[in-house]
Amino acid sequence: MTQTSMYDVIILGCGPAGIQAAIHASRKKTGVLMLGRMNKSSLFWAHVENFLGMFKTSGEDMLKTGLAQAQSFGTEIMEEDALSISPLGRCFEIETESGRKVCARALVIATGTTRNKLGVPGEKELLGRGVSYCVECDGGFFRGEDVAIVGGQSAAAGGALTLLHTAKSVHLVCESLDVSPALQAKLRQSGAVLHEGVKAAAILGDKQVDGLKLSDGSTLPVAGVFIEQGAKGVLELASALGLNLDESMKYIATDKSQAASVPGVFAAGDICGPPLQMAKAVGEGCVAGTMAATYAKNLKLAQEGPAEE
Repeated sequence: MTQTSMYDVIILGCGPAGIQAAIHASRKKTGVLMLGRMNKSSLFWAHVENFLGMFKTSGEDMLKTGLAQAQSFGTEIMEEDALSISPLGRCFEIETESGRKVCARALVIATGTTRNKLGVPGEKELLGRGVSYCVECDGGFFRGEDVAIVGGQSAAAGGALTLLHTAKSVHLVCESLDVSPALQAKLRQSGAVLHEGVKAAAILGDKQVDGLKLSDGSTLPVAGVFIEQGAKGVLELASALGLNLDESMKYIATDKSQAASVPGVFAAGDICGPPLQMAKAVGEGCVAGTMAATYAKNLKLAQEGPAEE
């Protein structure tokens, strides 16, 4: 990493789409950083027998081999999630769990889809009436209110820190915290109230949320419940960057070059929609990585001019 923390391409997600994007971007001799944790990929726990050239193997082994390939071509890997993404001129600035800030000329989003529903009573009935899956989208509606966030990973921890700026009180409910030591320390030193070792049992309310019942029998009197499991989901990423979604409002809209609606942003894999298959993710990752590297090279040339001979 350079002193300015600038990369040509930063890839969010280290599943099959992200790894393939890293391989192809790195092979084009660009500076590539990949953010994410391998064991958060849905492939990590899968057994594979329907992929070209593979009779039967484990997803974990495929990912480990893929990461080694990407590193062999020069990809740098940081086992952290992105907490925030913001435009920086024609580039992008990303803050990670540990508080590090890195910049990219091109961004590939390959975070997969987060199956983040809790499946508890009141969740479906009160959606949009106090239940939300996106702090960045809906947090402003709860200014001065008591709110709860359910989740134990980076999206929940980052969301709690964000809501502390506007909400009256913030409760974080999780069975355990699975975030970087730096983010965990920051959260514990903040004003958020942590409820560890418990689950959300039911979301209470008639026409609006008025409470969250926990698995230990206690109830939190809150006006909002944010369900934030895993890393940043498609809604948070789209909201932060102003990306267009598809007609279902669940996936990032891309063209045939895997380019999203914002110049310099590309997407690949499950986050682009069904079929949610590894073969599709790998193909899209190839295209996204190649196109992102080309975009970054062109932008660098425009910014810095041709190299001196």
